[in-house]
Amino acid sequence: MSATVLTVILNYRTAPMTLRAAQAALHAMDGVEGAITIVDNDSRDGSFEALVAGTAGMPRVRVLQSDHNGGFGAGNNVGIRAGLPDGMRPDLVYLLNSDAFPDPDAIRRLRDHLTEHPKVGFVGSHVRGEDGVLHLTAFRFPSLWSEFEDAANTGAVTRLLRNRTVTMGPLAQTQAVDWCAGASIMFRSDVLDAVGLFDETFFLYFEETDLCHRIQAAGWQGIYLPDSRVVHIGSVSTGMKTWTRKPDYWFASRGHYFRKRGGRPYLAAVTLAYLLGAGLWKLRRVLERKEERIPPYFLRDLLAHTWRDLMSAPPTRRETGTRKRAAAGDRA
Repeated sequence: MSATVLTVILNYRTAPMTLRAAQAALHAMDGVEGAITIVDNDSRDGSFEALVAGTAGMPRVRVLQSDHNGGFGAGNNVGIRAGLPDGMRPDLVYLLNSDAFPDPDAIRRLRDHLTEHPKVGFVGSHVRGEDGVLHLTAFRFPSLWSEFEDAANTGAVTRLLRNRTVTMGPLAQTQAVDWCAGASIMFRSDVLDAVGLFDETFFLYFEETDLCHRIQAAGWQGIYLPDSRVVHIGSVSTGMKTWTRKPDYWFASRGHYFRKRGGRPYLAAVTLAYLLGAGLWKLRRVLERKEERIPPYFLRDLLAHTWRDLMSAPPTRRETGTRKRAAAGDRA
């Protein structure tokens, strides 16, 4: 018997698009054992009822309701903890954004790669927009050096730190990566059992980075697989493309991520690195008369949130996703 796959799609007030994603996933699950679970993340806008009605004729698709909106990680944890509809544990867990549409062979290719490579803990897809433009979804872990480079935005600095930048650039071949975007990513269930699911302290952003970091720290590898292809619209639920100022939860997630990696001293160091890079950029901007690229209020917000994080107690970690809890009755 081939490996079973649980596909989880998280919905937040995007029911029509979620149904489109579910339909695409259902086609991509043809010949793949398993099921699709849609989790409505407490939308409270009629999404749950619309999803139930819209999936009535879809085999192997079910809809669950989260009792609160705990963010991206918490919502996906609901679906993962629930397991397959028959109560069985899946071999693999595939996460698909509600505005992402896999090609017919995309899920199978991810499954096959994990099946054939037992040391790989997760594998992510090639993601493109509806216009065919590549979305960069393969990354290195954020670090002190990447923070400095990102803020400085200077050719000499970027060339010097080219192996430290977060974004790895367009990748044409299958390649090891630190982490992949959560729009289309598949995990080995054994790995999730070992390291736990998403840390639910993160509301949005940095949660998949953190999970991939824990997976690699435990000895498994991450892979970017360009042969698995997915169309992704992007930012439909979050509205990120229309932001004029980053929300508080982005800064909270950033602070939590860096504190997990090295405590308060590391958070202070990476923020200082960003500020030094920003200072270099500001000098270059004046000398070369360039347009500003750092958004208004960003540096002020970064300082304020970092100071708050440095002065406060660490938030409670909620890496409570193992199936030991599910077996004890913690099912969604």
